[in-house]
Amino acid sequence: MNLPLKIGILSDTHGFIHPHIINLFDQCDIVVHAGDIVDDETLCLLRPKHQIVAVQGNNDQHLTELKTTESLELPGGTLVVNHGHLFGHKQPSHDSLREAYPDVKMIVYGHTHKQLIEQDQTPWVVNPGAAGLTRNHGSSKCLLLTINAEQNWHVEPYNFKVL
Repeated sequence: MNLPLKIGILSDTHGFIHPHIINLFDQCDIVVHAGDIVDDETLCLLRPKHQIVAVQGNNDQHLTELKTTESLELPGGTLVVNHGHLFGHKQPSHDSLREAYPDVKMIVYGHTHKQLIEQDQTPWVVNPGAAGLTRNHGSSKCLLLTINAEQNWHVEPYNFKVL
């Protein structure tokens, strides 16, 4: 894939994805879903240019075709995605995530429904927040990772008011 590379990151859709997120991700090369998909038909709404990478969340045991962890080799490093619930029940431990995946550039997890971007140490740890309607704290959220060059990764948060 050519640079710039756009990667849409979402989680915790619980059977619904905000239409603005769908429109934004139609422009992406890759979409990463960090689990709690709940209804696998939800993934059919996402139409990136190249691929969808999705993992099983704690509400996705019925989606047996999904793994609990996936990784993507990207220009400038590896992105790993895991729902996070196995790294701490209510709040996944960033230290535990970093210990489990020390050689990656960025770790994506979901589960908490709270958006965060932590880039003060490596690997980076990000959570796109809830893209659906369940516990979304007033807006559906996602992240957009743009890779302009191997050492130029930019993570941008998006928040869309509930319709």
